[in-house]
Amino acid sequence: MKIGVVGAGAWGKNIVKTLHELGVLAGIAEVGAERRHEFREQYPVPVVGDPEELVELDLDAVCIAAPAPVHHPLAKMFLLEGIHVFVEKPMTLSVSEAEELVDLAEQGSKILMVGHLLLYSPAVQFIKDFIEEGNMGQVYSLNHERLNHGRARKVENVLWSLGVHDVAVCLYLAGQSPTKVHSFGQCMLQPTIEDDVRLVIEFPNGTTGNVHSSWLWPSMQRRLTVVGEKGMLVYDEVAQTVVFHRKGISSDLANWNDGEETVFEGTAPPLTLEMEHFIECCQTGQTPISDGRSGLDVIKVLEMACASDSPRMEGIAVG
Repeated sequence: MKIGVVGAGAWGKNIVKTLHELGVLAGIAEVGAERRHEFREQYPVPVVGDPEELVELDLDAVCIAAPAPVHHPLAKMFLLEGIHVFVEKPMTLSVSEAEELVDLAEQGSKILMVGHLLLYSPAVQFIKDFIEEGNMGQVYSLNHERLNHGRARKVENVLWSLGVHDVAVCLYLAGQSPTKVHSFGQCMLQPTIEDDVRLVIEFPNGTTGNVHSSWLWPSMQRRLTVVGEKGMLVYDEVAQTVVFHRKGISSDLANWNDGEETVFEGTAPPLTLEMEHFIECCQTGQTPISDGRSGLDVIKVLEMACASDSPRMEGIAVG
């Protein structure tokens, strides 16, 4: 496998390092001259300023970690060249752009994979299996918190920048398409870019997804709480632990509590697992966990959540 990387900034440099360690890094395209100089000293591969120059390297695949507004044109260019594409989240900034990329990948029989990193976390895979094995009974709600004193964006709001992780996990764990999406966002730093967003996703089986995203928060909180008929599951993303609380409220409204147990603990690097999965899919043709169509589903939710013309996002019905 020969894989190139477009965009080697704050996150892209991690993809570069991982692909190098996996022995498949074949080229880097980076607009920053200083970073290009650093990478030429670190990696024995061509380092260029223009992504189009990577096409000449006879690549099998490319990973795009450039800013979100250029995801669509870059992914389109490489797919048209017959090159497998991994594109970081958000896949695109509109449903129409995402649909075009999915169509191009399918028409050309190429892999299109989206960088929904958390889907490759062993803890999330454990939770998926735990739910599907019936340990939670009916799942009432999936509650996601991604809060931090983080880096504000000028183009995409906090839901598109940070909440996209949790929307992807929510859809993956629910295993269904939403029936309704409601949202509320608050613009505090810029007139039309929401810094704090609360999103509610309703599913056909009665499960509700709740996502709270903010980059204007005093401390880091990254947590998923699954509330179910047979108990409650808490995934602390920072500590990398999953705790099962055997407690709830019975049909006669009596509280019950049978204690708690740490059912998973581990820190396997999800980026390495994600890149290994991408390589395997390119080599075998298997469908990625975060394929283009699942990425499109995420963009649909994000676009519907932000469909209001006013800075304050309104509830939008789906279907």
